[in-house]
Amino acid sequence: MAESTAKTRNKKSAEERKEAFKKVLFWIVFSLAVLTLIMVIVNAVALSSNKAFVRNNVSRVKYDSQLVPDIAEDGYYTFTTDKDFKITQITDIHIGGGMLSVKNDNMALNAVSAMIKAEKPDLVIVTGDVVFPVPYSAGTFNNKQSAALFAEMMEKLGVYWCLSFGNHDTEAYSYYSRAGISSMYLDKEKYPHCLYQSGPSTVSGYGNYVINVKNSEGKITQSLFMFDSHSYTDGDYLGIKWKYDCIHEDQVEWYKETVENLTKENGGETPKSLAFFHIPPAEMKDAFVEYQKAGLKDTENVKFIYGKIGEGNDAICCSNYNFGIFNAFMQNGTQGAFFGHDHLNNLCVEYKGVRLTYGYSIDYLAYSGINKYGLQRGCTNITVHPDGGFDNVGENYYQYKYMPINKKETVDLENDMRDIEGAVESPLKETAE
Repeated sequence: MAESTAKTRNKKSAEERKEAFKKVLFWIVFSLAVLTLIMVIVNAVALSSNKAFVRNNVSRVKYDSQLVPDIAEDGYYTFTTDKDFKITQITDIHIGGGMLSVKNDNMALNAVSAMIKAEKPDLVIVTGDVVFPVPYSAGTFNNKQSAALFAEMMEKLGVYWCLSFGNHDTEAYSYYSRAGISSMYLDKEKYPHCLYQSGPSTVSGYGNYVINVKNSEGKITQSLFMFDSHSYTDGDYLGIKWKYDCIHEDQVEWYKETVENLTKENGGETPKSLAFFHIPPAEMKDAFVEYQKAGLKDTENVKFIYGKIGEGNDAICCSNYNFGIFNAFMQNGTQGAFFGHDHLNNLCVEYKGVRLTYGYSIDYLAYSGINKYGLQRGCTNITVHPDGGFDNVGENYYQYKYMPINKKETVDLENDMRDIEGAVESPLKETAE
């Protein structure tokens, strides 16, 4: 009898524990559902605020005569002009697109729109990291809504633009992959001014393509190559070990084959070209190290043009791999390469005859405290001449010519970039200033 009673009690106890576990599990699931719903609502409100900012503060660029590209027989967008062709490079915008980044996002959108309206370029090229869907900074994993927000702003400006992908545009934890974001940019009904192309499916990455500039006689005066420099390598899926990727071997072959085809199209003359991508090539570090060792003086290989290095210990955050894209540039008429990635670097040097340039960044969000500083923020203007030559200059955002466009935040322009968390004094400080 006692044994039977004990079994009954044990059975009841087990049932009670099971019921208690069910209740706890229910409340955990319920709480997570409520929290998710709240985050969705708050992020929707945040996105709505960003869209309202664009709607109320961004207007169309006023061109005297805007160049309109055509699709050529080779499938590439082509601008035709006998005059200078102006490109504005924008890089590392880092729009969070979530509830935690509304203010910083609006400042980033404001900066981009102000500079584009003042510069009135024929083409805007964005060299990666349009978005920054990192949850602790942005409050969201949704990289598509912030990418779409930027694209909508560019359409409202009415400027022709294109881009190459950066490492943050499609993180491993982001909702949308490169394929998904690539498809979004290809929507011509929504974004008719976006000249992005996904590139050959047989080549690594998304966004390996060319935009050509021709004169009225049909000669290519400049080819503008976009590359996907990818994200991370060696199992560093979240990018926390800073193991960055680069332009792959099959992309180098695609580039050389494309130059060969363009040369045939150009009557046997290899067109001069410029390259745009996100992660700097290893040769940028080689050039910088050589310049340092020479006591900050020009060498046989390195010619200082402008700018400085403001990043921390890994001053040039490039890949440990190198599949030869720089050597291919030297051999195939590419005069210069433009990139971003390191937000505090805006150095421009000529190395072995090829100009290597860090674009001025936009970032208000990714680097801690960077929204308070301004020496590193701006754009890079590139002027391509009818003879195929080019000039480029870095433009700081906080100069007078951008002031009348949009109201700006107050930043510290007195302190050097080393004062930003994680940065050190530039070895090029004396030369640059």
